[in-house]
Amino acid sequence: MLWRMLRLTRLAVHWRSLARARARRGDLQVLPALASQELGNRRSLIVYTPASYAEGDRRYPVLYMQDGQNLFDPRTSFAGDWGLRTSLGWASRRGVEPIVVGIPNAGTARIDEYSPFPEPGSGGGAGDRYLTFVVNTVKPLVDTRFRTLPDAAHTGIAGSSLGGLISLYAFFRFPGVFGSVGALSPSLWFGHEAIFDVARSAPGTGRVYLDIGLREGERHAMLVRRMRDLLIARGYEPRRSLRYVEDKDGAHREADWGRRFRKALPFLVRPSAVA
Repeated sequence: MLWRMLRLTRLAVHWRSLARARARRGDLQVLPALASQELGNRRSLIVYTPASYAEGDRRYPVLYMQDGQNLFDPRTSFAGDWGLRTSLGWASRRGVEPIVVGIPNAGTARIDEYSPFPEPGSGGGAGDRYLTFVVNTVKPLVDTRFRTLPDAAHTGIAGSSLGGLISLYAFFRFPGVFGSVGALSPSLWFGHEAIFDVARSAPGTGRVYLDIGLREGERHAMLVRRMRDLLIARGYEPRRSLRYVEDKDGAHREADWGRRFRKALPFLVRPSAVA
């Protein structure tokens, strides 16, 4: 009888521990089939709220992220996921607690939507319409349904590859909306490197996280270093308003972006506040 009671006690402790671990990882919600008048299509949003969201009335900073189907679940991703829920749990224990809005790409329309610049033979050119959808449709919906801090200082945008390109462009194009950007392995070459002209004339405000994996090729690394140098020339301060990372073992893949993004989170996200 004593052995059985000890076993039940241990199981109860184990279950409570698992429940606490799950709680620390936050909650995922799906907002289904959001229509885009700007693009003429629909997609569901994946919204992560931190564990503390259900405990009070605080408002939270928000990160809008591209390729939403690749962030949380390997079953929906293209080639493995970012493991973002685990990373957000890690960040939450360090006081970094954003709401994250995963915006899935539109499949075959991804290239067009993720670049404001056409690339001969590849497509592109619908990036401005896509960002109008994000700014005028997605963000107002999220700000209405969730307790957000809607100002630019607490709103960021992030993505990788072409998702990194469109996120960087959004940061430059809408400085009154996005106060930080995470551009992981951005495809700066797309559209004849037109993003550099945008960066030269854009307001030098906010925080930029920029990285590259050195297994992605020397051309890509050189372009990202060129963007780093341009931003420094524009007045961004390394480690304060600009965080630049070279990953010597990094390849162009979800697992490496997820691993680096965990460390980028404290730089991109400002603390939440009491409502």
